[in-house]
Amino acid sequence: MKKRFPKIVQIAIISLYLIFLAGSIVRMTGSGMGCPDWPKCFGYYIPPTSEEEITWKSNSTYSKGFIIIKDEALFVAEEDLKTSNEFNPENWEKYTKHDYTTFNKYHTWTEYINRLVSVVAGFVFLFLIYGSLKFWKEHKKITLLSFGAFFLMLFEAWLGKTVVDTNLTPTIITIHMVVGLIIIALLLNLKFSISTKKIYPYNALFNKLLIVSVVFSLIQIAMGTQVRQFIDEQVKLFGFENKNHSLMNPSLKFYFHRSFTIAIVLVNFGLFYLNQVKKLGYKLINWIVFLIFLEAITGILMYYAEIPIGTQAVHLMAGALLFGLQFYLWLQSRHVKNK
Repeated sequence: MKKRFPKIVQIAIISLYLIFLAGSIVRMTGSGMGCPDWPKCFGYYIPPTSEEEITWKSNSTYSKGFIIIKDEALFVAEEDLKTSNEFNPENWEKYTKHDYTTFNKYHTWTEYINRLVSVVAGFVFLFLIYGSLKFWKEHKKITLLSFGAFFLMLFEAWLGKTVVDTNLTPTIITIHMVVGLIIIALLLNLKFSISTKKIYPYNALFNKLLIVSVVFSLIQIAMGTQVRQFIDEQVKLFGFENKNHSLMNPSLKFYFHRSFTIAIVLVNFGLFYLNQVKKLGYKLINWIVFLIFLEAITGILMYYAEIPIGTQAVHLMAGALLFGLQFYLWLQSRHVKNK
């Protein structure tokens, strides 16, 4: 298991980024409430494919926990039952966690696939903590990081439920995103702890700028989730077909998010400059510059080209990858200092 552990760590990192990708597609398509309940979807383990399946019908059989839409409200079957010719409210409990009652099969299955990806990642994390136990006697940090990442994944699952129960509350979505980034940081720390470490020349200014870049990226991503929520509210107001209104009269958060990009560019290009001038040899900095360029381009496209399809997902994924690379680069530079 020890020999396979590095591969398990890599798979865990990939699975987490796949969750980010699936989540970004959910956000891009507005599918966050495709399943109104959690962990099931309309009370089903495999969600419905048509509204007819969740619409109350006479002389029909329903299992306990199934959710129906009736009179623009959600109702949950309190027990296994067969309906008569008239709706009997005593057999149903009104779903009161939120009042979202729209059914869209594409949104439902987009959200469902997002949840499936999370479930698969959960099994990967089980293998991760099992494998980490083999290191407890000789390297406790590996075991502690693994269990820390696992318990935060459980917390993420609870946050996912809370996001649905509160009908996509912006603050909860932001916390959900930030916790995901913390898990990435734990996994990258774990990967660094078990990998062969190359020795680089140490530069104090480079190391300090890296810390600033990581913090800046975390702030920018968190603020980006708030901007995305504003866009969602605009889409609800004007309709998805009027995407040109999505950033009409934007809030202060949008201007902060856009302008803060300048600070991020300056800090990271400072890192690039130091790496070249001081001949530090960090190759990851080239990828960081590329991701910042990709972030800027997708951001410009979303603002000036009415959010072309796919740009939101690329924008979010680039941000998550940028944070990961910056954090791993900081681990490399910090390792040099300890030497």
